[in-house]
Amino acid sequence: MSTQLDEAVAAVKAGGLIAYPTEAVFGLGCDPQNETALKRLLALKQRPTHKGLILIAADLKQISPYLAPLTPEILERVLPTWPGPYTWLLPVNPAVSPLVRGEHDTIAVRISAHPVCQALCQQWEGPLISTSANPATQVPARDLASLANYFAETLDLVLDLPLGQQQNPSQIRHALTGELIRPS
Repeated sequence: MSTQLDEAVAAVKAGGLIAYPTEAVFGLGCDPQNETALKRLLALKQRPTHKGLILIAADLKQISPYLAPLTPEILERVLPTWPGPYTWLLPVNPAVSPLVRGEHDTIAVRISAHPVCQALCQQWEGPLISTSANPATQVPARDLASLANYFAETLDLVLDLPLGQQQNPSQIRHALTGELIRPS
């Protein structure tokens, strides 16, 4: 797996788009600081920019620069669920690109327990964009055939490694209210 991770990190550093396994589906990722890669990803998915994207990370330290200060109440709600298949909408640092946060005052973040996501973020030494591998309105890719059908030769690298055991993409909750935005 380490050679594949080296290649994935090199692709991200070069501004590329990668596909990798997550808890339930393949994800598409890129450097959240690379505006060109973000625009390419949004165009590839046909995803409106106002919606924003998810960041995955290996730990809280990796996503801290993207966040506004968190209250003890938010931390008490969020930290017990991580690492795991839980995405939280947290107060965003206003300096974060609108391509990542959309038109929101929050940002969607997950500290994944999936070993590939963990290793990828650790080796990259930071968070990555994580959005389901599918064009808008289509079912997320759960296998390489679907991934190839959707994106053919448009990705810079695909990590051909196993998906996690979740049946559905991660649950999304608002950290301030606890409101369920997307069930798992």
